[in-house]
Amino acid sequence: MAEAHQAVAFQFTITPEGIDLQLSYQALNQIYLSGVRSWKKRVSRVRNSLIKGVYPASPSSWLFVAIGILATMYMQSDPSMGLITKIQQHLPLSLHMSLSAQGQTMVSALVFSTLLWLSLILALRFCLKLLLSYHQWMFEKHGRMSNTTKVWVPLVRLLSSRKPLLYSYQSSLPHLPVPAIQDTVSRYLESVRPLLTDPEFKRMSDLANEFESNLGNRLQRYLKLKALWATNYVSDWWEEYVYLRSRGPIMVNSNYYGMDFLYVTPTSVQAARAGNTITALLLYRRKVNREELKPSRVPGTVIPLCAAQCERMFNTTRTPGVETDVLQHWLDSEFVAVYHRGRYFRLWVYRAGRLLSPREIEDQIQRILDDASPPLPGEEKLGALTAGDRIPWAQMRKQYFSSGVNKRSLDIIERAAFFVTLDDEEQGMRGDDPEGNLDSYAKSLLHGKCYDRWFDKSFSVVIYKNGKSGLNAEHSWADAPTVAHLWEYTLATDAFQLGYTEDGHCKGDVEPSLPQPQRLVWNIPAEVQAQVSSSLAVAQALADDVDCHVFPFREFGKGRIKKCRVSPDAFIQISLQLAYYRDRGGFCLTYEASMTRLFREGRTETVRSCSNESCAFITALESGETEEECRRLFQLASERHQNLYRMAMTGAGIDRHLFCLYVVSKYLGVESPFLKEVLSEPWRLSTSQTPVQQMNLFDLKNHPDFISLGGGFGPVADDGYGVSYIIVGEDMVNFHVSSKYSCSQTDSHRFGVQISKAMQDIMALLSADPKTSLSSKGTGQPQPKKLQ
Repeated sequence: MAEAHQAVAFQFTITPEGIDLQLSYQALNQIYLSGVRSWKKRVSRVRNSLIKGVYPASPSSWLFVAIGILATMYMQSDPSMGLITKIQQHLPLSLHMSLSAQGQTMVSALVFSTLLWLSLILALRFCLKLLLSYHQWMFEKHGRMSNTTKVWVPLVRLLSSRKPLLYSYQSSLPHLPVPAIQDTVSRYLESVRPLLTDPEFKRMSDLANEFESNLGNRLQRYLKLKALWATNYVSDWWEEYVYLRSRGPIMVNSNYYGMDFLYVTPTSVQAARAGNTITALLLYRRKVNREELKPSRVPGTVIPLCAAQCERMFNTTRTPGVETDVLQHWLDSEFVAVYHRGRYFRLWVYRAGRLLSPREIEDQIQRILDDASPPLPGEEKLGALTAGDRIPWAQMRKQYFSSGVNKRSLDIIERAAFFVTLDDEEQGMRGDDPEGNLDSYAKSLLHGKCYDRWFDKSFSVVIYKNGKSGLNAEHSWADAPTVAHLWEYTLATDAFQLGYTEDGHCKGDVEPSLPQPQRLVWNIPAEVQAQVSSSLAVAQALADDVDCHVFPFREFGKGRIKKCRVSPDAFIQISLQLAYYRDRGGFCLTYEASMTRLFREGRTETVRSCSNESCAFITALESGETEEECRRLFQLASERHQNLYRMAMTGAGIDRHLFCLYVVSKYLGVESPFLKEVLSEPWRLSTSQTPVQQMNLFDLKNHPDFISLGGGFGPVADDGYGVSYIIVGEDMVNFHVSSKYSCSQTDSHRFGVQISKAMQDIMALLSADPKTSLSSKGTGQPQPKKLQ
């Protein structure tokens, strides 16, 4: 065991002659190297804190200010207008006694230079925050830039020209504004108008008007007070009340998944794929810790996005509580937790401060795979506690995992950098029905066997027997784009940078003296085993009810959509609504996730995609209106959708504001029929786009088969659909559809067919427009792929 190896560094025995010390110099050297690594990390953190603390200036700019002040004084001029003299008068008496008059003047000038430098930094940061608060550029039509925006662009470039660290922009990002209550209520009523009959809409309007004129203003004042005090008036309540206070299972209901490449598996050796994947993830963690990652930006611009979600990416676990869960984050762990065939292991990934090579990690993983020892009593399905209801898990954790061997083993899992499952199944495109197998691949990543993932970890990596990989992510600490950025880097680093030997193994040398992976030890009493069985039954029923369907849409992609002068996201969203209308015979409240990371600690906002304009287009298309009229209505619907998305991004959304007003009403102990009804409305069509953020890492021109499958999530409503999609390259869109078997009105495969047909019908409509100059020739279909 690892503890035994560490213990031999220092031993002693007591003899009649005295104490005989026995030192292992090799072990002491390893301890010394670990200490050096620790101090290097501390120095790096201090250095990064200084650099980002003075951004958009640089630490060296202090020297220029000081030299400028001293040079001006040398020329018999006082740039401080008497302040240097006043500073000199207030210097400590000890300096007056020990320094000459010239020395005192020099010290006073340096103090003044430092104060001036800090003032200039604050001024530059304030200017940058003002510039980043300007969002009108998002609403201007392409090619029609206003004079204000023309001035704004070079100013932003000027103030952000220095190479920033990951968190350099955090203090310069604006705070999320609180919308006017009348604006939010007005937008809400407009969003539900196509979903309600005239009497229903009149009733809702009366509730809204009564709320706006009475209770709403009182709640708004409290919310504005919070916005003045807090960094973000939404994010902490959103994390607590939407995620951490949920008492139902987080598996399926909250957690989401990410998939491997669609056509390619870089190696079929399970241990080797695990070795490279773990290495790539730890290299990403190193970049996060050193703040070497470039800050994410709005695509095609220099506008930065908030990076706060990266802080809890690794070494983080959601721990259960009776009333609310807690997110716990630790400093860097030098190990990962591994699950295989019912056993838990601690795998050390650092040796004396050195990250193990991919081949060394592969060798350690192979040791786990070759370990034939059986699980301890109650160990195999222990992870089911994290998949079931939260209260029983909290009670078991407090009673049976708060001391002794169980606490030590649980601490290892919770403090690990992340969790790894070595799965005995094979997944991905294989066999006689390659694409049909994607559905079981999705279900495996979403819930697995309900006990072979640790759903409380920030993310769990799954490595399958045939080398396929994927991950399952807990939702409370971050949203999908942050995890997608991590996973993109991992896949690209694995395939294109680390690589494999010709026989599919990792590259690198192996140190023969590496300690064995450590088996975790448990003492699981009968009461815990009974609760494990109960939690597993709850989780299994939930998992069996999920109907997943994953399919690549290859008929066309964003390349052809853009030729129609349409936003790809708007095109897909309207297609989804058309598909739902055909599937269910009506419209529904539609959720599309948008990000608010233009603001500090921003997370998401809802785009209510089902608008008056989209409904008008779909009704016209299905009722046989002329193609010209349908195209006109589609253009209006597309423009409306883009405008709704921009409003959500810039803090003018609907749902987060109403949610926070509802929280305030609960704190005040007052009831609002309007807010209660708004927050109880079901989202029967919940959608999300997985953004591709690092295309520079993937050479699709020379390696066209390395296409990402994206990821997905479970259905939000029992009688609805969850749809995730990723726009890959120019010619493909991958869809992930989920619903519940228990609802007779939903069918994920049937809805997938409707999505494909809706996409093709709308494209046929737009292609018939002579203005787009499209013909049947540029369909943009990719060439057939060879499965590997």
